[in-house]
Amino acid sequence: MQEWFGSSGICINENNELLMVLQGKPEEEKTWSIPSGGKEHDETFEECCIREIEEETGYIVEIIDEVMIKKGNYEHLNISFEVHYFLVKVIGGKRIIQDPDNLIYDIAWKPLEEIQTLELSFPEDRSFLIDYMTK
Repeated sequence: MQEWFGSSGICINENNELLMVLQGKPEEEKTWSIPSGGKEHDETFEECCIREIEEETGYIVEIIDEVMIKKGNYEHLNISFEVHYFLVKVIGGKRIIQDPDNLIYDIAWKPLEEIQTLELSFPEDRSFLIDYMTK
């Protein structure tokens, strides 16, 4: 089984809105996710999170805390995964899509009400994200 390691950033603004990206391969239906991506060889999970958010959204962030590690398997793809979720804060940059993989189609700050009904890339994250936004 192939192993995949990555990071995700939970970024909530002063209006209690969550930073999300609309993503997907050209032939796929586009779905929403928090900014995330795969760890490069020599990167830490924190460095991966910061890089991915900047690539996907243009925002520069700092890590506040590691909040969760999600591990599992996608049997149908023969992949095991480990994703580290970090709470982050925007400290610079500006909203711009500059994804080198060309998989990002929109960047938006989503309120709690929308998170409850959005078509998510990882539906298993919905309750965790909602819980985090209502803390």
